[in-house]
Amino acid sequence: MGANSSSIAELASNSYLQRLAGTETISENDPFWNQLLSFSFTTPTNGADTQLLEEATLSISKLLIENNSRTENLQALVKIFLSRTNELKISAECQDQLFIWQAHNALFIIRCLLKVFVSQMPEEELQLNFTYQERTSLSFGAEAEDLLEELICNLVHLIIELPLLDITYSILLESVTTLLVLLSYQLFQKEIIRESLIYKYLMQGPCVQHTSRIVKTLLYNFIRQEKCPPPGTQILEQTPEGSGLLYGLASGVASGLWTVLTLGGVGSKAAQQGDLSSPLANQSLLLLLVLSNLSNTPESPNPYRQSIMSFKNTQDNTANQSPNSYCFQINFNSLYTALYEQQKSDQATLLLYTLLHQNPNVRTYVLARTDVENLVLPILETLYCVEERNSHHVYMALIILLILTEEDSFNRSVHEVILKNITWYAERVLTEISLGSLLILVVIRTVQYNMTRTRDKYLHTNCLAALANMSAQFRSLHQYAAQRIISLFALLSKKHNKVLEQATQSLRGPVGAEENSPIPDYAQDLNVIEEVIRMMLEIINSCLSTSLHHNPNLVYALLYKRDLFEQFRTHPSFQDVMQNLDMVISFFSLRLEQAGTDLSVERVLEVIKQGAVALPKDKLKKFPELKFKYVEEEQPEEFFVPYIWSLAYNSTAELYWNPQQVQLFTMDSG
Repeated sequence: MGANSSSIAELASNSYLQRLAGTETISENDPFWNQLLSFSFTTPTNGADTQLLEEATLSISKLLIENNSRTENLQALVKIFLSRTNELKISAECQDQLFIWQAHNALFIIRCLLKVFVSQMPEEELQLNFTYQERTSLSFGAEAEDLLEELICNLVHLIIELPLLDITYSILLESVTTLLVLLSYQLFQKEIIRESLIYKYLMQGPCVQHTSRIVKTLLYNFIRQEKCPPPGTQILEQTPEGSGLLYGLASGVASGLWTVLTLGGVGSKAAQQGDLSSPLANQSLLLLLVLSNLSNTPESPNPYRQSIMSFKNTQDNTANQSPNSYCFQINFNSLYTALYEQQKSDQATLLLYTLLHQNPNVRTYVLARTDVENLVLPILETLYCVEERNSHHVYMALIILLILTEEDSFNRSVHEVILKNITWYAERVLTEISLGSLLILVVIRTVQYNMTRTRDKYLHTNCLAALANMSAQFRSLHQYAAQRIISLFALLSKKHNKVLEQATQSLRGPVGAEENSPIPDYAQDLNVIEEVIRMMLEIINSCLSTSLHHNPNLVYALLYKRDLFEQFRTHPSFQDVMQNLDMVISFFSLRLEQAGTDLSVERVLEVIKQGAVALPKDKLKKFPELKFKYVEEEQPEEFFVPYIWSLAYNSTAELYWNPQQVQLFTMDSG
């Protein structure tokens, strides 16, 4: 590196980097540092270039690992950076681009070196490489400094104090990314890390006093979705060639230090979704998710999680009365807008889940919104495009729906919102449909997809739980939604008959099978399918017993496919719940017979509406209200920590991790 522009190919033989990693101890006052930090280097903007960067500098990093215990050149570099951070805020206010540029370059080198150090050595050894002993005679016998904790605290302080401007965007992004690199030890462990030196620094050291501010700042970075400043918006006046450092700065900026970074990951589904043109927003959200999912125990609660769980709206006057010292206020309207605008990304969906599940203030606010369709529609689109999404994203979207459907107010309001022309729904043209009916259609489609592809019982259960929660408030169901409810029951019935036939055949002895071949557990399969069938019957029954007169299309679909239910009338598992369905079918069938033959669809619906008014409500047996609540697993970090780091692995162009070193998850599971 140095005052001239550098390319990736030249880095391994770069004389400045060679000297940094070599056997010579470089004093903090040596002019070398100004020369080293005056490079103009195009920051990689995609995973492939980032991989090339790491491979090109790997030999330099390993050489530094070998020599640093004697030279302490890494510590000197860190000290140079730390000495400049105190003046960065003033530099931003004075538009001192040169100072900020060199501080950014120092942090960029530190981050690249840290990346290799973290993957090559345990935390204890890393700390030794950050232990600094003053080299003057006056400091003989003085206590060594722990520069690792000081670096972490300075990065946190920089993120919360430095204003977000065109000239500070890059160094703020680099600060967030460096913290992610320090926390990436988790990637190289198969088990969830519960105790860590870096965790201790972040959760118990001086950083704790900034908990609420760092959470608030990272949230606002996500809310603002600030794009990288375009090239040329903060370039110093170029001077003729040979003018030294200032020209190096100008040409460096022009050549890419400040170019727009677009995140592309390594071709993952997660990375291709949504607009990731704001790398600072993306990295900030990832860091927030990582911090809030660090180890959390009753004895040592995670302060970042406590802050996430307790922050309030800026319009909430009770905020100052909170006993939680990590509580703060933020504009919920801006947060809500960012959440629904960014729902195509896994990270935003995971943040929405976290807030709905853990922060009652956010949950109450979301449920009180009169434009809930803005939030629900992108979630439904995620479920609809299930083949294009990873399974974790689908789970999160589904759990969000389950959490929302726990509230009756939500279940009523979705049927009052009328939508026009849902272009992404391809099975049928939906020129006008309620949000509630569309939700039912998408959830049923997810169940059917799961039955034919993934066959995941957990996904089945959550889909049906959401439908069950809504069932008592079904209103004016679209005819297509009503048809799909009955069609799903038909599919389940067909599957039940097939499994029953297989079970019967297995009892007689498998045809053509070897004597010692294992027999499939058809009894277990039958129990599972019967549980699902019963739940579907309960959903239909719940709607009929509470809002039959509001849903003539469901009665119509029920009558049209009445033969489907015949086999379950006498089945011991379904007799109780079939009573109401049997009575409704018989009652309306008789009224249709009395109305004559060759009735039009309109006439049939008219007879159903008239019959719904005439049907005595006391004839329908009352069952307990269907209510299912989402319950998080006992150790949620076992799911969330690998998920979050897979997102960091897949969607962060500034970072490349060698897949052969990653232990936390397999490369095809992200």
